[in-house]
Amino acid sequence: MSTEKETNKLAAGSSEQRGDQIFQPHDHAMCIAQTVAAAEERCHLERSRLTETRRKVLDLLLEEHRPLGAYAILEHLRSSGQKAQPPVAYRALDFLIENGLAHRIESRNAYVACSDPTGCSAPSFFICQQCDRVAETHSPEALSPLQSVAEEMGFIVESELREASGTCPTCHQAP
Repeated sequence: MSTEKETNKLAAGSSEQRGDQIFQPHDHAMCIAQTVAAAEERCHLERSRLTETRRKVLDLLLEEHRPLGAYAILEHLRSSGQKAQPPVAYRALDFLIENGLAHRIESRNAYVACSDPTGCSAPSFFICQQCDRVAETHSPEALSPLQSVAEEMGFIVESELREASGTCPTCHQAP
């Protein structure tokens, strides 16, 4: 059984492997193992159940650092022998999002696994338009320009999309 200290250490290791390193070659097996361990620990601490289907969907999202649509996830579930209908995929995705284990990439109408399930707050996403990989970063203390303007107007922001599309270093340097 992991302690909270071990979970934080695990999360720190996970965070180090994320961000701009997503666009570089890295130990993807370790990346997946750290994220799954952090997700399992979070579910344990919150007394939520990571069922077989939810775990399969999380594993699918972790296979690559690319967003997957719900129907692509559904096809993967079916190809693995599961008789899944659309509600199965959507319920699993809803659980993963509600429990901080996945995020919806609004601009792509697709989903990615959370890179830091133990401490995710104010995620921002960098999406490469060429290779489709997504890097997630966290900057809770950074006030966005929209937040500043909203405060001046007296507007209360309840959610904000932080997605940037561009070219990752690997694709930018490719001949």
